[in-house]
Amino acid sequence: MTHRWTAQELLDLVLDAGSFESWDEPIDISDAPPDYRAALEAARAKAGTDESVLTGRGLVHGRPVAVVANEFRFLAGSIGLAAARRITSAVRRATAERLPVLATTASGGTRMQEGTPAFVQMVEISRAVMEHRAAGLPYLVYLRHPTTGGVYASWGSLAHVTVGEPGALIGFLGPKVFEALNGRPFPDGVQVAENLSHHGVIDGIATAEELPGLVDAVLGILVDPPSEPRLPRRTGELDPDRDAWASVEETRGEERIGVRDVLRHGTDVVLPLSGTEKGERDSTVLVVMARLDGEPCLVVGQDRSRQGPATPMGPGALRTARRAMRLANEMRLPLVTVIDTPGAELSQRAEEGAIAGEIARCLASLATMTVPTVSVVLGQGCGGGALALLPAQRVIVAEKAWLMPLPPEGASVIVHGDADHAAEQARTMRIRAVDLLAHGTAHHVVPEPDGDTGEALAVAVAAEIGAAIRLSRS
Repeated sequence: MTHRWTAQELLDLVLDAGSFESWDEPIDISDAPPDYRAALEAARAKAGTDESVLTGRGLVHGRPVAVVANEFRFLAGSIGLAAARRITSAVRRATAERLPVLATTASGGTRMQEGTPAFVQMVEISRAVMEHRAAGLPYLVYLRHPTTGGVYASWGSLAHVTVGEPGALIGFLGPKVFEALNGRPFPDGVQVAENLSHHGVIDGIATAEELPGLVDAVLGILVDPPSEPRLPRRTGELDPDRDAWASVEETRGEERIGVRDVLRHGTDVVLPLSGTEKGERDSTVLVVMARLDGEPCLVVGQDRSRQGPATPMGPGALRTARRAMRLANEMRLPLVTVIDTPGAELSQRAEEGAIAGEIARCLASLATMTVPTVSVVLGQGCGGGALALLPAQRVIVAEKAWLMPLPPEGASVIVHGDADHAAEQARTMRIRAVDLLAHGTAHHVVPEPDGDTGEALAVAVAAEIGAAIRLSRS
């Protein structure tokens, strides 16, 4: 750690100059026990604040936002009754005024000098945060060094988007307390922001200097209205005689585009989210907040570049997808799913990780979303892993993409007893995009003419997704 930012320094850095308006009322400590009052007075002198938290509102690139900022120099950022009430009041005021909340933590937890009454206030803060989220309002958290204890285990872990300060100590129980209680040190490298990001507990890492741009980008997606489309929609005739097996082989090829290509060529802003928030991360599925051809949305896509025999799409990937579905509902963002998978993982680990149940829960969640949903079959659409992301309000299919219950080789084994009839099965099972359109599974097919380039197809798919989202708003 090179610099420990104070709460006021961080607010000055993130908020537009001169825009901060404090919401804090004076705190009376005259009735505190003498020893504790002396400690509070010393903390005030050291920190330059009247408590361990500052609250108020300001502007980030002109957008209003409520802020809650921990001050570690005030009794290690600990949260007593006065600080807890200040946080709760600020979050509820933000909810009433329809403001997003940015909270930044740096705390050892609840204040030992105030005992259990202060400890249980974490419940009231958490209740206020969840009421704020239920109102469809963004709640963002920046975990600074150090963040531990009751703060991390309550309002520090309830954000829609959570990022950590590089190298920050972040953990449930501080390492000094752990060692004192257990007689051995806590393992190195565990309670560190980078490790938590690697395991999908938090969404990423950002320096304080990067925070204004990050908050601006997040609010630009969650708050700003859609912008005018810029990508051309593709027209053209579909080939009714396109060979299914040729399409299977082409979508399996290394040159076939994937979800990352669609994002690269079709988005203005991309903000990746990480994992399930539960210590599980599977990179075969990516989740990003984005503006896709000007339309704010949340994209969850099966990443063909990360799937293979050694790295199949497992149950953790589907739990990641379900987190995206929950977030989209809460943040009132259209959800886009991108299907491109050779199939879900088949293994003991997958069975014990509830792969079938996760497919079912994805199906149920996606089928009952309260926001507009768009599904894109981009390449391989194999088995339950593909079906899990299919049941959207509008389904778009690239012309050479396909969908079937098993890989063609597996279907051949079931029907013929061997894998030698894979091509025949592909041709007879109505798996092509034109077939999906004919039997009502798909609503639109993006043509793929001869000589098409990957970039052109990525643009065409992105344009069609944007058009589908706009249609849902009309």
